[in-house]
Amino acid sequence: MLIVEKTVIEGPLILKPKVFYDARGYFFEPFNKQRFVEAGINQDFVQDNQSLSQKGAVRGLHFQAPPFDQGKLVRVVSGAVLDVIVDIRKDSPTYGKHVAIELTADNFIQFWVPPGFAHGFSTLEDNTVFQYKCTNYYNKDSEGGIRWNDPFLQIEWGVSEAIVSEKDAVLPMFKDFISPF
Repeated sequence: MLIVEKTVIEGPLILKPKVFYDARGYFFEPFNKQRFVEAGINQDFVQDNQSLSQKGAVRGLHFQAPPFDQGKLVRVVSGAVLDVIVDIRKDSPTYGKHVAIELTADNFIQFWVPPGFAHGFSTLEDNTVFQYKCTNYYNKDSEGGIRWNDPFLQIEWGVSEAIVSEKDAVLPMFKDFISPF
């Protein structure tokens, strides 16, 4: 069983799998192609990525431009994040708007992020393991991004002092950004 919820932005989906608990622990299916197709996600996932981050780390906001654009199915294996997407589809009525959702090892929520969104997350606990299933292979020449702390986006990341990579610290502001979507 898979509970599917839409967000205020058309396209992304919040996925809540049925988790079975007993004296041994728990069991659930993080991916079942048939259930995902029934939910409207008929994608071939070709690459899995995993990251380990400490509390306060902010990764993003990243995307890959066409023809290497990626859909991502994301979840937390251990720890917790605030997962954030920004609509970068030029013709979308929600262009420049964002959605944020807390993903934790305890809530088992997964987030479907289709192509056309910049994606990032802030880490809310030490030793957080974040996993991505991607619909396209990584291509360095197609990577792009938007500055994580752009005041126009008004994203509340939930961390007091962000730990950001040098690359993410100099990404363009939204007003200077030219969307490839």
